[in-house]
Amino acid sequence: MAGNMKKKTARVEEKREKRPYAVAKYIRISPYKVRTVLDLIRGKSVDEAKAILENIVNGGALPTKKVLMSAVANAEHNMGMDRADLYVAECYANGGTMLKRMQPVSKGRGHAILKRTSHITVILDVKKAEGVL
Repeated sequence: MAGNMKKKTARVEEKREKRPYAVAKYIRISPYKVRTVLDLIRGKSVDEAKAILENIVNGGALPTKKVLMSAVANAEHNMGMDRADLYVAECYANGGTMLKRMQPVSKGRGHAILKRTSHITVILDVKKAEGVL
């Protein structure tokens, strides 16, 4: 029994993400709105992505910036990486749980209102050195 648990632990460790990342869960904004912001920063360097997020007026920019800066802090503190070498390798927003509300309408009926939440994930990676032999 213990042998199987050790094997399972080794498999889980093998599949674990090796790149620095950060996740913000249950953010009270629709994932559709956040994805438009994430499309702007995907593939950009960390400093460029931060500048973009500070200068756009979309509602999803602030929570995305917080997740980005958390991923940068994780890279610097936990993995000893240099901030200048990092770029946004992957970023995505998945739907979280929905808060369900009712809007009363005529004849005693009610229409459902779904207040959506998002799980925002930002994964960073190190730029490959170009021109090095």
